[in-house]
This record gives sequence, structure tokens and C-alpha cells, in this order.
Amino acid sequence: MFDTIPGLLDQIRDRFAHVDSDPFQGPRVFFENAGGALTLKSVVRTSADFAAIPDNQGRENVASQALVGVIARARRDMQTFFNPEGGQFLVGESGTELLFRLIRTACLGTPSAGRVLGSTLEHPASRSACARYAPVGGKDHVLVAHDAARGTVGADAYRPEITPDTRVATILHTSPVTGMGVDITAIATAIRSVAPDCFIVVDGIQHAAHGRLDLASYGIDGYVISPYKAFSRHGYGIAWVSERLAALPHDALLGAPGTAWELGTRDTGAYATFSDVVSYLDWLGSHFTASDAPRDRIVAAGEAIHAHEKQLTDAMLHGTGNLRGLAQIPGVTIVGGIDNPLREGLVSFAVDGLDAPDIVAGLNRAGIRTHTRKADHYSANILDPMRLASCVRVSACHYNSLDEVARLLEAMRDIEAAR
Repeated sequence: MFDTIPGLLDQIRDRFAHVDSDPFQGPRVFFENAGGALTLKSVVRTSADFAAIPDNQGRENVASQALVGVIARARRDMQTFFNPEGGQFLVGESGTELLFRLIRTACLGTPSAGRVLGSTLEHPASRSACARYAPVGGKDHVLVAHDAARGTVGADAYRPEITPDTRVATILHTSPVTGMGVDITAIATAIRSVAPDCFIVVDGIQHAAHGRLDLASYGIDGYVISPYKAFSRHGYGIAWVSERLAALPHDALLGAPGTAWELGTRDTGAYATFSDVVSYLDWLGSHFTASDAPRDRIVAAGEAIHAHEKQLTDAMLHGTGNLRGLAQIPGVTIVGGIDNPLREGLVSFAVDGLDAPDIVAGLNRAGIRTHTRKADHYSANILDPMRLASCVRVSACHYNSLDEVARLLEAMRDIEAAR
């Protein structure tokens, strides 16, 4: 996709820190984006600038009022990026912490008895929160089985377990192990048809970097991301909560006005760095639409990102130039299947006779950064049904290039030859 505009990929890569090397390893290809995406250079500068400011929000001075303005702008930018209807945004410690808060509030703020419904596809952040708070709220925690062969879950899997007393439901937008997306609108619609008052919370942590968010179309009550996986930095998470979820009893200071969810003084720099992300996506989208509307440019950026990442994963799987793809390695297993239209920038694989940690180590020696997913508390729900002890996760983002894919395939060719 980006190769249709000469020089665009170079411009994109120039906006990210450590795009092709880091201070510890030196030159390397970064295919570990699902563990944390590259950081925009503007985010690095903004973080440093705001870390030096001593003032808090809500004071009667010029600096404090300026900080309030930065936060107000960031909230507008969140509206543009997520496109919700109503509700409110909050910044917390991390995506995981925010999932726990939203799920806890829904489990404890709804009538006892009934169900908390999720799936075996989900990351332990949401599964653990449900397992913890469903029984405290007097409810059963029910997990529907995902499609192990396709690495996703659909409304058909949820539907048999949806009952009128389903109080809370959780959905994973994209799996960080299989890389496959989920049709959350279809699942939410199926839930609402049987349990219209159910509170639906979505883990969007893996999905956010790949664009195409539209909360207004989902019919949900909560959505959570971790900005360090979407070109910002560590140290904060962002959640959106619907008006009805926000109105449930939740942690708050005694006597605090309204339905505010944030606790304590937040880091203005966190808000500001998310504005940097939205500004970057606005710039990127301007190359693919003539519209002056920021939301139109964000949507265009998401579509372009998806198309470019599909080129990358297709090349990983099927090869590029005279290099054989991962799917053509004898004895390979591609998690989620080879030709899966739900794939979002990620290929996980295992090879008979080669341990995944050894492959990752060999790739690292060749300057290719990937990651091992093991059948542990993070990934056993995905790998155990496939009878895999571990797999190699190769996760790309839109700033990666076909040349980098070629380097990956060259390294895999050498690793296989050494076998």
C-alpha cells in the first residue's frame, strides 16, 4: 500500500524511535510489536517536556490552566480516534488495570445471580478479572470455546451460552497470540438480542495499533487499550466507558461531583502523548483521502495500515522474491491457519523438530527481534488445544517493510538449513 506513494514509508519510519536499531543490540529488525510497538519520536519529546513541569491541574495559575487545556485537547483527540457515542474517557495505570476496574464495577454493580460470559480466546487480563469478581458478585463465570483452528471466536460460539440473566460479557477484539480479529459488533448484537441490559467490555489492547476503531458501531459499554502498544509510551492505559457503565457504583472520592472515574492527579504528559499519536495518524491518513475532516483521515489511515500489514504478512507466509515463506517450511504449523482474512499484522508458527525458543534465539542472532509464546498462563488457552508447547510470534506494524520480511525469511532459511 505505502509503495504507491514514493518515499512515504521512509517518512513513516523516520517518525519512530529505534526503527532499525537500538542502544543494546545495535542494528535489528523489530518484529515484536505485539509486545509493545515502536514509539513516536514526538512522544519521546513530549514525555520529556511534561516530566519537567511541576504544576498540577485545577489551580489558579497560567501553567495549571495550560495543563487543563492539554487534557481537554487529548480528550477531543480520543473522541476522534475511538469515535464513541457519549460516555467518557479515563486514564489509568495500564490496560490490564483498567480492564479489572471496568469488569469489577460491572460484576459488583449488577444484580447477583446470572452469568459473566467470556471466551477462551481472551487474554488473562479480562479472564482473570472475570474469574475474580464474578463469584464475588454472586455470578457464574462462563467461557465459550473459541475456534482453535482459525484462532478467533464468533457470535455463533457465544450464542448458545447467552441467557436473559447474562449480566456482564467480555470480548477480545484481536488476539495477541493468533493475531486474528473478532467481529465484536456481531457478538454484541447477539448478546443484546437476549440480554439487552448486559454490560459488554472489550479488550482492544492488541487491536488498537492496527487502526479501524469505531466504538459507535459496536454497541458496547467499555473499551480498553494500552497506548504503549499503539505508538505511545508505557505508564498509562486508556478506557472508554458508556454513560450507563459510568453511572454504576465505582471507586471514587467521597463527595466527588458527577461520575468521574479517575483517581488522583493524572499525568498530563500521558494525555499529551496520545494527542501525538492521533496527530501522527491524521498526518498518515492525509495521504489517502482528500478530506479535511480529522475523523476521515483517521479512518483512511486505518485502512492503509491494514492493507500494508496484509502485504507484510502475506509475504511472511508465502514468500517474497526467491525466498520461501513460512507456510512452505516442511513440518510448519501456522497458528490460526495460513489464509485467514481475520489476520492483523501477526504470524505465529511452530516447526516440527525445532523448539520455538531456539528459533527465536537464532533469529535474534541474525538481528531479527521476535518472541516465544509458551503454553503458560498467558498463552496456554491458545496453544494447548493445538497441542503446541510453544510457538514463535512474528508481529509487524505498518512501519515495517518488505525488505525486513525478506531478512526474516533469509534467517529462517539458514536456521532450517542448520537443522
